[in-house]
This record gives sequence, C-alpha cells and structure tokens, in this order.
Amino acid sequence: MGSPPLEFLTNPPRFLFFTGKGGVGKTSIACATAIHLSEAGHRVLLVSTDPASNVGQVFGMEIGNTITPVESVPGLSALEIDPQAAAEGYRDRIVGPVRGVLPDAVVAGIEEQLSGACTTEIAAFDEFTALLTDFELLDGYDHIVFDTAPTGHTIRLLQLPGAWSGFLEAGKGDASCLGPLAGLDKQRERYGAALAALSDPERTRLVLVARPQQGSLREVARTHAELAAIGLQRQHLVINGVLPAAEAETDPLAAALHEREVQAAADLPSSLKDLPQDQLPLKAFNLVGLEALEGLFRDDRTSGAEAVDVSGPAPAPQGSRPLSELVDGIAADGHGLVLLMGKGGVGKTTMAAAIAVALAEKGLPVHLTTSDPAAHLSDTLSEELEGLTVSRIDPRVETERYRQHVLETRGRKLDAEGRALLEEDLRSPCTEEIAVFQAFSRVIREAGRKFVVMDTAPTGHTLLLLDATGAYHREMSRQMSGSGIGYTTPMMQLQDPAQTKVLIVTLPETTPVLEAARLQSDLQRAGIEPWAWVVNQSLAAASTRSPLLHRRAIEEGPQIERVLTQFAQRCGVVPLLAEEPVGSDRLMRLMDPPLSAPQAVPASG
Repeated sequence: MGSPPLEFLTNPPRFLFFTGKGGVGKTSIACATAIHLSEAGHRVLLVSTDPASNVGQVFGMEIGNTITPVESVPGLSALEIDPQAAAEGYRDRIVGPVRGVLPDAVVAGIEEQLSGACTTEIAAFDEFTALLTDFELLDGYDHIVFDTAPTGHTIRLLQLPGAWSGFLEAGKGDASCLGPLAGLDKQRERYGAALAALSDPERTRLVLVARPQQGSLREVARTHAELAAIGLQRQHLVINGVLPAAEAETDPLAAALHEREVQAAADLPSSLKDLPQDQLPLKAFNLVGLEALEGLFRDDRTSGAEAVDVSGPAPAPQGSRPLSELVDGIAADGHGLVLLMGKGGVGKTTMAAAIAVALAEKGLPVHLTTSDPAAHLSDTLSEELEGLTVSRIDPRVETERYRQHVLETRGRKLDAEGRALLEEDLRSPCTEEIAVFQAFSRVIREAGRKFVVMDTAPTGHTLLLLDATGAYHREMSRQMSGSGIGYTTPMMQLQDPAQTKVLIVTLPETTPVLEAARLQSDLQRAGIEPWAWVVNQSLAAASTRSPLLHRRAIEEGPQIERVLTQFAQRCGVVPLLAEEPVGSDRLMRLMDPPLSAPQAVPASG
C-alpha cells in the first residue's frame, strides 16, 4: 500500500522544524521526512540540534559537526550540531576579545556566567541561525529539515536587548542570562533575519510531535502556546505511535492502552484542536536504517510482529530490581532528599508520588514537592495520606517574589536607564531558574529531619537549576575561604550521597536512554553521582499477547541491558500496567506489580 497524504508533508516550505520531548519520535520523523523529500528529487540537508541526537545511529553512519552526504540516499546530506563544542566556541568569541583588556575579576565573572546550560542552548541556536541566513548554503538545498526546533525560552533570550556589555561591566545587572547575552549585540541583524524566517509560514513549518497520551499532549500544548506567543503561530501536530485498534482485540494490555489513547484524543487540549493534524501508527520495530524509515509513513501492517511467538512472555530484564527494593534502600537512612530527574513525559511525577506513598506507608514523615510547572501531583495522589504532605514550588510566584526583591535591593540606587535595563533583564526566562533555586534551597533544608521527595522539572530546566546551585556554592566558598567558619551549601548537600539520592527516570527506548545517560554525565561533572535509575513503562517487564507489543518488548531488551551494564549502579524496572496509577492504592501496585495480571499504562509525568 502507498503512503497516505500527510498534512505536514503537503507543499513543504524551505525549512521544516520538528520539536517534541525526548522519546516521542521526532528524530525518526525528521529523518523519514528528509528521505521522503530526497526520493522526490529534492536536495535536502538534515540538521540535528538535539544534544541527544542519534541521527547518525539511525542511518548507520558517522555524521558529526560537518555536512556529510548520506550515501544511501542520493540528494540527502546531514549535519549534527554539537552543543558542547558550539558553547566552547561561543565562549571563546565572547571572552577572547576582553581577556587582558578588562580586569581579571570581570573576565572571571563573565566566564562564570557563560558556564551554564543557558549558554549551551544559546550557542546551539547561534549555530543553526547561521544555516537560516547563509545564502550561499541555502542555494545548495531545496529543503533544510531540523530535528529539534528552537524553544520559546531560547527565542525569548534573543529578543532581549543586545547592549549588555557596558551594563554588565558597570555592575548594574543581576545574575541571570547576562553572560550569554553579552555577545549578542554584533549578531542582532542575523538573529533578526533568522527569527523573521522562523515566523514566516511561506518559508518555515513547525511540526509539533507528541505521543497519543494525555501527558505528552499537554506538554506539546505548552510548547505550542510558548511558540505562538512569540509569533510562531503556524504549526502542525503529529501524533506518533498510535496503537492500531486490531491489536486491542485479544490482549487486555493492548485494549487498555487503546482505550487510553482514544480518551486522550477526545480530551485533546483546545489549543491544539485547530492545528493541521496527522497520526502515525505504532511500529513494532526500532526505526533504524533506510528500510525502516521508508516504512514509517506507510499505513500497511509491515511491522515484523506477525512472526513473533507470543505464547510466552518476552525475556525478562536480568539484574533489575522491583521499585520496592529501591524504596527499602532509601528508607534505611530514615530521612534525606530524594530527587527524581529526567526528560518530560517519562513518568517522573508518577514515580515520585509512588516513592513518597511507599515511604509514608512505612510510617516515615514525607514531604512530596515538585518544581515542574506541568506536574499534577494532586491529581496523581487523589487523596490525603497520613504522614505525607504535598507542595508545589510555583515558578510564577517565586519569580515575582525574586523580581521584587532584586528591584528593591539592586535597583534601589539605579538611575532610570539602569532600572529599565534591570527590569528587562529580570523578564529573562533564566530569572525563573534562579527564583526556583532559592525556593528549592528552602525546601531541601527540611531533608535533615524527614524525607523530601522532589519531582523536578524536565532535564534542561533542572540543569539550569543545578547551574544556579553550583554558582551559589562557588561564591559561598570564595567568601568563606580562610574564615574558619563551617558552612554547608545546597550543592554540598546534593553531592553527599548520605543526604541526597538522585534517581534518573527513563523509558526503555533508544533516545530516552541516551538522554538519561547524558544527564548522568552532566550530574557527575557537577560532583553528583546518581544513586539509581528507574526504567518506566516497560513492556519487557509486563505480560502481553499483542504481537506488536510483544515485539516491542523484545526490542526493549538491549536498551535495558545498556542501563544495567553501562550506566546504573542499581536499577528498578517498572512495567506498563493496566490501570492508570492514580491514588495511593494503585501507586503501591507499582512497587511489586503482579506480572500475570492484565496490565496497562502508567501516566506520564
């Protein structure tokens, strides 16, 4: 059978951007789109700006940070922008000209501000804005397909004034994004041209990619609103990985999953309902290699699942532990901070709630909190439980509190021009990260006398939070050096395994595992060693007679094996369960789930 007409492939413009959370399939869809356009006779450049890019793995070749022809697809070339290398080059361009000119203390301050995740994000954006405005390069391609679009967070930074250098040197600025912004002035014209291209529907199409799950669709609705608010309103929606209804006919797990997907589609956020929409069916195989990618847009059932023996379960993950064993290890300390980290949509909220409930069931005092603006802890818990308190760090409230404090202190003696620049700086998204850090610091002090279980925001925001934590620690260490006075910073508490246990939550799929491994490396560079991993929503740990789901369970094996042998000191694997884990009773079933029971899907968090 041929390919059905897809809205996002109809009359494609010069630039196509695919954006979405880790694991939703945006890389596969971007690669398949690039192949589709190339096979139609177009000259195509595929660009990945995703730190966890696996474009090279998808095509079975090395790509890297130079434009490389994809030999198996005539007319197609690919490029992987390395965010870390881009950030290093970006820092050199900004700091190099002032080193030896400005006082060492000022240079050191600029380098400190350029050390964080915010700079990495800006630097990657700096790299691909060049692609949007390099007319010589553009003449060589009919289409440029981007795997990962700019976030609203990044574009907001680029819309701020560029005249920050003098402001910074005069000491009028506050700690936020002034470091990255200090180098933008010379490039404002190029950024303006790039943003104009992004917001022009004749030149650019933004494609939002989501899974057919309520959590994933809520996430993509927020992305839609964020981009629309800064002028990027013409967007398409692709719902990827829809379970074919036929799979639900004989299998309780598949039936429950199908019912959930139908309900998620019925409850589609209103902001997404008017967008052009496509649905792509769930495939049983990993989308690696040309043949698999060419089959992504076909509506046939060529999944390879029909030949799979479903008379018994998929091979069980060896060496993993049930979630209850991890909770026992946490409980043994009597108190402490438990941080759940990972990408959006992997189930951090559910896992945090389950661990908090299990600790409370042991009679231990627990404070469950979140720094994720998208989290719905009250929905997940649904009722009160003795010994368990629940709170939420509201980024808007904390940001306004922080803004007022800065204006009343740093801004009190500024003239009108300086105060206006300070107010503009405080509208930067990174201001929110600092404000949340301060609230975060208040909460973790409680962990000396009880358990504090924290559901963090998605990885990028969490790393910005850690940047702020590290900067505070370095400043405190500098001030207290030689004083003989003992002190403890939040970073020291995060680095102490006796006080803090970090659990990385992921899904048993290629991209989420790759992203989680990158997060672990970032944490280790900050002196924080993750205590355990949790692999959530595993079909390999579940029981299914659906041929398609059974084949996917087998495909999970190598990813879980990678986690167990390469990354995790200890690992809990949580199966895909049949009832949505809402309420303490169902959350407790995630501890030691009966694998022979009919099963369904944990909510994403």
